[in-house]
Amino acid sequence: MASAASNLAASIASKTKTKKKHFVSQKVKLFRASDPLLSVLMWGVNHSINELSHIQIPVMLMPDDFKANSKIKVDNHLFNKENMPSHFKFKEYCPLVFRNLRERFSIDDQEYQNSLTRRAPIPSDAQGRSGARFHTSYNKRYVIKIITSEDVAEMHNILKKYHQYIVECHGNTLLPQFLGMYRLTVDGDETYMIVTRNVFSHRLPVYKKYDLKGSTVAREATDREKTKELPTYKDNDFINDGQKIIIDEENKKMFLEKLKNDVEFLAQLKLMDYSLLVGIHDVERGEQEQPEEESEDNDAGEEEGTESDGGATGSPPDSPSNTLDSNRPLGPGEFDPVIDVYAIKSHENAPKKEIYFMAVIDILTPYDAKKKAAHAAKTVKHGAGAEISTVNPEQYSKRFYDFITTILWSNRWSHMISYPGRGFAVCNGSSVSLPLVTRSRLRSVKIFFFFFFTMSFSSLLVFLVGLWLHVVVKAYMM
Repeated sequence: MASAASNLAASIASKTKTKKKHFVSQKVKLFRASDPLLSVLMWGVNHSINELSHIQIPVMLMPDDFKANSKIKVDNHLFNKENMPSHFKFKEYCPLVFRNLRERFSIDDQEYQNSLTRRAPIPSDAQGRSGARFHTSYNKRYVIKIITSEDVAEMHNILKKYHQYIVECHGNTLLPQFLGMYRLTVDGDETYMIVTRNVFSHRLPVYKKYDLKGSTVAREATDREKTKELPTYKDNDFINDGQKIIIDEENKKMFLEKLKNDVEFLAQLKLMDYSLLVGIHDVERGEQEQPEEESEDNDAGEEEGTESDGGATGSPPDSPSNTLDSNRPLGPGEFDPVIDVYAIKSHENAPKKEIYFMAVIDILTPYDAKKKAAHAAKTVKHGAGAEISTVNPEQYSKRFYDFITTILWSNRWSHMISYPGRGFAVCNGSSVSLPLVTRSRLRSVKIFFFFFFTMSFSSLLVFLVGLWLHVVVKAYMM
């Protein structure tokens, strides 16, 4: 009996052992992108916003907030190196300051987090100064620009005054809306990124894009640039295209008032070499292309949640929800001014119904010794009167503002549009009808027509005879 009992006990113990529960730790879901650097950015932004959500919003920012930063070092050999590096560092500059700026620009932290972490940012074929790379958030609301350490230093130099300016103007500006600045360290290489609001719309595609500085020297798009799907054209292209920005008087006044305040602020900071980025949406063209785009959006929606190189698959327990706030339905050519803050409708009597997106970009260039040397070199090469882009901040801001005032047309359309230092384009109110002519020739034409229409018949006859004799004598002497 004892032997039977011991066998039964051993049998029960054996069965109990085989039925023992093994607790498997929950699989950690990763932010996945085709570029590991973007995976680190997504992870870092998600971590940063979550950390900020537990910090009480200060009544006012202190001087130390403009020098502060937050850092985190991650070592996890379990990460799939193809998607997320095993070892990396993430640093956010001045987190409380940028949170305050987002608030002043009416950007909710949760929405910001969703936009940058729900799916991987999309690379852009556009390149900034010195080949800077860009990405846009998957929903096209934000732009992520890779910048230099010099840009980071300059951003620190101006951040306090920039923040004060945004407070004073209540966020009503054409300047870039800086929303976050980060440093990512992977395999010992440091990459700096800054996030801004997208100048262009997330739903109204632009068909033409210009970068304008008010300069004429080397201000044409290159042949290589023109091969891109959406080339960035420049000042001389704008003039030669006979392009016009036709808006109503009220919008023109508001725009120029903001621009004047902005460029005066930039001049005070000794900044120059910035541009006005102009994007043009053709409403009729957009309406024709909309059904195709909606079909593509639906296809993308069906694939959402599937694993792909370009998207973020899964999310950690503390990641943002996968549901974005839905927007009210908008018709063709309509936009939400809370989101598309840089958008202006064309005048109701304009030849084409268009939406213009205009903002000042690339404002982190100081007029330092390097720029002063470049100014001297270009002056020697092109002459003192040449409209080079490298000039002192005061001169740059004035020339920039004066040029932008000439490209804006209101309902009081002029039959003549002037480009300072370039001559004039003679227009018929809807399109350029004659090539650019010089100031002296235009002045002669004005004088001729003045006398032609104010003379009596006898005086006109004498004038014409004298003109004929002048031509004959000049031809004879030649």
